[in-house]
Amino acid sequence: MAIELNTFFNLMHYEYGEAFFGSYKGMRYRLAREPLENVKFTPIDKRGPATLLATVWPEPYSYSETDKALMTSEDFEVSQEGLEKAVEWFNKQYEERIALWTNAEQIV
Repeated sequence: MAIELNTFFNLMHYEYGEAFFGSYKGMRYRLAREPLENVKFTPIDKRGPATLLATVWPEPYSYSETDKALMTSEDFEVSQEGLEKAVEWFNKQYEERIALWTNAEQIV
């Protein structure tokens, strides 16, 4: 695997309403709780439904500065297993679309 699980924050971090951003060889990525809100001190039975939203896009721009049409996202369960599947998905996106990431600078 190119992007490893230990690259990411532990699962509890996402309950604080913080996103994780990273990049790997031309591919930028983001992982966040969706909806993005701090629920750390909200009892589990009072929290609304949520997912871990994984998003990838080509470099060089940040998440907020990139055209949303260039982004691909997938939802995962908010669990350790969901976090692991999200990391697998990031790696699969890299491998399946390597030409896009390699040529990322030519897109802008």
